[in-house]
Amino acid sequence: MALILLVEDDRYITAALVRALGDAGHVVRPVGQAGAALKILTEDQPDLVILDLGLPDIDGADALRMMRQVSAVPVIVATARRSEQNIITLLEAGADDYVTKPFSAGHILARISAVLRRARTAPEATPSVITVGGLEISPRQRQVILDGAPLQLTRREFDVLTYLAERVGEVVSRRELLAEVWDQARVGEEQTIDVHISWLRRKLGETAAAPRYLHTVRGVGVMMVVPK
Repeated sequence: MALILLVEDDRYITAALVRALGDAGHVVRPVGQAGAALKILTEDQPDLVILDLGLPDIDGADALRMMRQVSAVPVIVATARRSEQNIITLLEAGADDYVTKPFSAGHILARISAVLRRARTAPEATPSVITVGGLEISPRQRQVILDGAPLQLTRREFDVLTYLAERVGEVVSRRELLAEVWDQARVGEEQTIDVHISWLRRKLGETAAAPRYLHTVRGVGVMMVVPK
């Protein structure tokens, strides 16, 4: 069971989701405006947020950025915006996953289960600090230090970086990252991995042409190495 903050202004969609999520054993706090959602987010600390983008008071993408300033709660964005650039913008703003409207109750419940499963990974199963060259990754605090300076990463960027750092010297396929980090194996979604690797490279101060930590193995995947 999870406490889910549902931010949706369509009363028909809200009613259907409240019923489906309640039947699945979750407790739902529905609100129709971003302002009310931000207040609940800071006061009640929900386990997960489902965020519609078409809100009447604040654009959902802006609301997502505001949420990320005060909380690391997992956020699933519900959107009718299907363009690749819109999806990339949402992921970069801090969304953990997304569903495109219309979607079924089974679909959103599967996404919720996957996101919660990742968020609830036992901290005892991870080391306190992972060191790779000048990188220091603290999984429990979800912090990254590069050459003595903190790095600001999105939740997904952090998860990808940590997964690769735990496997230094191993080639990790995009399909494996989708399955293990996203907990999904959707055919055609491998480009999502490329986008996140590109963002990580930029923040690590490297490029695909001049890599330091993240080396692409053409046709196979990506490998983290200790810089020389």
